[in-house]
Formats: sequence, structure tokens, C-alpha cells
Amino acid sequence: MAKFCPTIEQLIESLRCLPGVGPKSAQRMALHLLEHQKASAQQLANHITHALDTISHCEQCRMLTDKPRCDICENPGRQHTLLCVVQNPADVFAIEQTGHFRGRYFVLSGHISPLDGIGPDDIGIPELIQQCHTHPPQEIILATNPTVEGEATAQYISHQLAQTSITISRIAHGVPVGGELAYLDGNTLSRALNARQQVETYD
Repeated sequence: MAKFCPTIEQLIESLRCLPGVGPKSAQRMALHLLEHQKASAQQLANHITHALDTISHCEQCRMLTDKPRCDICENPGRQHTLLCVVQNPADVFAIEQTGHFRGRYFVLSGHISPLDGIGPDDIGIPELIQQCHTHPPQEIILATNPTVEGEATAQYISHQLAQTSITISRIAHGVPVGGELAYLDGNTLSRALNARQQVETYD
């Protein structure tokens, strides 16, 4: 069975580290870059190297940034009394795109997963608790994912802050806009019912 040379094989294997990229996809990417996009491939390599050399975590919220503190933490217009806890930087971008949140963030490094050997110390929860004691916000919104691990992480954080005066809330999970009830799973529908809100009436 014919194989690519070791250099190409190494490139293919390296591309497989990207999420959602399997062996075939990695092979197509590698061959496309080598055959048709050498200049773009070089630019990509330069940008990756530059990002690895300059990007680190914000010293306050742990967001990825090329400065000691990210633009959100440096923005005096943000509400410093409102703190949203998320699992990763992509969650920050998703919330920011809504344009409805003006508080600040704390970015965890994932979620608690005892089966994988991931505990609170591994995802930055001690730093979050310390911040809340040093500069307590009025409210913390726990915006971890609606998974078993995400729920466990949210419950652990709320338990750790139970003795403080901070209001702790959890983002609602329910029926998506444009969704149909018949196609929802039982857990989502249960959450939607439990998180129901009173409807305002008008004369």
C-alpha cells in the first residue's frame, strides 16, 4: 500500500489536532495547501507562530489576548458588578455577539470531569473564588454548558460561594427560537417548563 513521504504524513497527522478534522479531511487539507496554496500555507504558518508567541490569558478574566488585560476588562463602560462565568473563550464571543450583555467575564478552562481526572484546580475555579472574595460582584451568572459536566461545574461554584452575599444565577435552557416542541428532547422541554415566566397582560 502506497504511502506519502514522512514529511507529508507528519503534516497530515498535525492537522488532525483540529476539532472535527479526521484522517481524510486532514489529507485533503495538506495536499491542497502543498499543491495550490503554498503562499497561503506560509502565511498561515507565520500567523500560527506569531499567535503562539504573543497570545496568553488575560490576568483578570483568563480570556485569550495579546495584552496583560483584554479589551473587555479594560473597558470602563462594562458593568463590573456583573460577572458571567463561561467554559471557554468561544463562549465569550457567542455572548458578545448578542449585544445584550455589558458585564465582564471569567473564563474557565473547561469543566469538572472526575472521570477524566479534571478537578476544580485544573480549570481555574480557585482563581474565580479568590476574585469573588477580593472584588465581589453583585451577581454571578453561571453560563456553563447544559451538560452533566457543565451542571456539576455550576453546582460546585455555587456551593463554594454559598456563604457570600453574591447573587448567583444560572442561564436558562429551554425551547430555542423557531423550534418545535415535538422535536425537543425531554430534558430540554423539562427545563423550558421549569424556567417558565409570567406573561404580561395588557388592557
